[in-house]
This record gives sequence, C-alpha cells and structure tokens, in this order.
Amino acid sequence: MRLFRHRMPSDEELTKEAKSAASVICIASGKGGTGKSILATNIAYLRAKGGQRVLLVDFDAGMANAHLLLGVVPKYDLGHVMLGEVPAQVALAEGPCGMKLLSGGVGRHALVSPTRRQLDRLFRALHPLEDDFDLVIIDHGAGMGYATVAHLAATSTLLLVSNPEVTALSDGYALYKRANMVNPEIKVGMVMNRCASEVEATNAWDRFRGASQRFLGHAPQYIGWVPADASVSRSIARRQPVTQMDPSSPAAHAIEGVSRWAPIDFARTHRPFYDRARSALR
Repeated sequence: MRLFRHRMPSDEELTKEAKSAASVICIASGKGGTGKSILATNIAYLRAKGGQRVLLVDFDAGMANAHLLLGVVPKYDLGHVMLGEVPAQVALAEGPCGMKLLSGGVGRHALVSPTRRQLDRLFRALHPLEDDFDLVIIDHGAGMGYATVAHLAATSTLLLVSNPEVTALSDGYALYKRANMVNPEIKVGMVMNRCASEVEATNAWDRFRGASQRFLGHAPQYIGWVPADASVSRSIARRQPVTQMDPSSPAAHAIEGVSRWAPIDFARTHRPFYDRARSALR
C-alpha cells in the first residue's frame, strides 16, 4: 500500500487566524472507569443532533473506545495522522447525526508514549480542523499523560468526570490541581457519574469541593450528576449513545442537561487551540 505523505501546514498558515474558529473542550478524569467516554460520545451526539458541526477526538491514545460506543468502524486513526500517512480530514469517520470522529486507535505504542516531536507534528496536523467545525470535543485517557497536560494548558474549558468512589475523587482532584497549575484561567465543570442517588452525588461533590477550597482556594463549577442506569449498559452493547437509543431514560435525561452547560458554547481562546497546545510542548 502506498502511503500518502501530505504537506504539513506552515507556522504562518497556522497562525493566520487570530481566534480559534471552533469551541474546543477537553473531557477528562483522574482514573479509568468513570464513564468519561460515555459522556463524551453522548454530548457529541446531542450537539450534532442540535445542528452543530461536531468533531470528537478520541485522545485515549492506543486504548480508544469511542468508535465502539458510536458503532463506527474507522479506516484511519490518530496514529496515521501523526505518522503523516493521511491528512487529519481524511482520517475522520462519520458518526450519528453527521458528527465526525477521529479515533485514537488501539494498541499503538507510539500513541501511548509519544515524544514531543511526534506530538508537535500531530498537533500541527490537527490544527486545520478547527476551521471545519463549530465544536471540537477531546476525550482524554485517564490520568495526566504528556498529551493531556498539553491540552489542559491550551484549553479554556475542561469537563471533569468522576464518580463517588474515593479513588476517583482523589485522582480527579489531582487532575484538577494540575490543570490549574498549567492553566490558571481554565474554566472547569464537574460531573458526578454513575451515582446511586442524588444524595450520594451531592455527598461526593461536597467532599471534592471541600478539599479543593481548603487546599487550592477554589473549586470547579458543579454541573450535575448522572445516575447509574441499566440503559447505559444496553446502549454500549448496541453501540449507540444512550441519548439516541433511549432518550427518555434517567441517564439520557441527565446527560442532556450536562450537554447544555453554557461554557461549552464559549470555549474559544484568543489563539487557535492547537497553536496553544504546541506552545505548551516547548
């Protein structure tokens, strides 16, 4: 198979626009198993259904699952883009309601531990996508890898996902602290996912907020909570967003509320997002 080596845009072309065309938000969690990708895929679906041009970038590099949750079979992934085999626009797969997905790939070592040079090349290749969409949602892998920290330094808006488990709250606090260290102006909203009740969600949020206020002097905005719901498991098995498969379910109703979080519509920066991400690598 002949590989397509495309021309990378120059730095002058990348900085031509004074402002990012798309709103760009990061969705992250401190640990795995919080249901972060469920939130990301459903928010992307709902926003696309509402008429926005939406791109979901699955940056859970090497361990991607957004394509499975959306029932999409991508031909290309982030690895192909990073290696210069295809332009980013060619690597996009179409999901429900016309949304686009850039898959993170599965089992790619280079994506799990990329070098600065590799990330710089990838960020430069992704930059032109900002002009093609109204909203870019970046779904990060759990923890604080180098790529995640660079994204947090670049974004204006972070949606932090946790559940009531003490380990999820502790790791989420560490991520929140790190985000504010690299980006003091970042706007952070928090969602408590897979909660047995509103009481459990509120208690978990109170613990998180208390620690944040005590040790950092500030806390995220509490967006709300999503109940543990068997409809979510069924939607995963059917490879459909729960908000598409069963929009009247409790989880779908709650996620729809999260998708209306106002800062999502204003998640733009004075410089293009991937310009800022590249600067964070240096």
